[in-house]
Amino acid sequence: MKRVLVSADDFGLSSVVNEAIERAHREGILTSASLMMGAPATEDAVRRARSLPSLRVGLHLVVVEGTPVLPPAKIPALVDEHGKFPSDQFRLGLRYFFCPHIRRQLQAEIHAQFSAFAATGLTLDHANAHKHMHLHPTVGTIMIDVGRDFGLRALRVPAEPPRVIADCGATVTLSQRLLYRWTMLLRRQARRANLHVNDHCFGLAWSGQMTAEQLLTLIPRLPDGVTEIYFHPAARRDPALDALMPDYAHEEEMAALLDPRVRKALASCELLQGYTALG
Repeated sequence: MKRVLVSADDFGLSSVVNEAIERAHREGILTSASLMMGAPATEDAVRRARSLPSLRVGLHLVVVEGTPVLPPAKIPALVDEHGKFPSDQFRLGLRYFFCPHIRRQLQAEIHAQFSAFAATGLTLDHANAHKHMHLHPTVGTIMIDVGRDFGLRALRVPAEPPRVIADCGATVTLSQRLLYRWTMLLRRQARRANLHVNDHCFGLAWSGQMTAEQLLTLIPRLPDGVTEIYFHPAARRDPALDALMPDYAHEEEMAALLDPRVRKALASCELLQGYTALG
């Protein structure tokens, strides 16, 4: 059986993202969203989520390229001179792995983000991380350990099957194949913690380009099991999106979530109402 989760990342990043997520849930196929706790439009996102009781909301943990929840003075080893997480994932990954004092600050920040989510009163449906930083074994371990204290029951494993990508006519690179194998570590971590996980995930190879045409090619080729398809929708462009994701087709992704052709293509699948539906 093909079971599908349709989700959106970066809830709270911008009011235009929040607007798209609300509309895609009310009028389209979107069933869940992942919330950033330190982003500029987080309060607006929480307000919208409270008005959408059927929208399943999880934590979009930010420990790279974003704003922390804790004051920079409490986590000086994690942030740059502007009080932000740097965007260099490789360098951050090395520091998170090898430096005990940095790991302690990282744990404090991850705890703060889960605590901030809990303070919203929203039910925690799942967790994942910005730029999939939870694939880093240190980040993944801390996220799972801290998250379970806050009722975490599910997380995204960004395992995008290379075979399906190839079947859709795209070239599969060696790095994509290696990343797919690397996700097995996170899957084992989650299963040891008795967390629910998806079997497959799509949105990496075509990140920012999950258009209706792309989905109509992908959906007939979805494998059996639980698949998460994630998006980065926005109602329109704004300076924040232009700065962070200038090449993303945000408006086209929102249109895909509203497209009746996409809904019809998914009719043969069970559309899940968030990770909560897994148990």
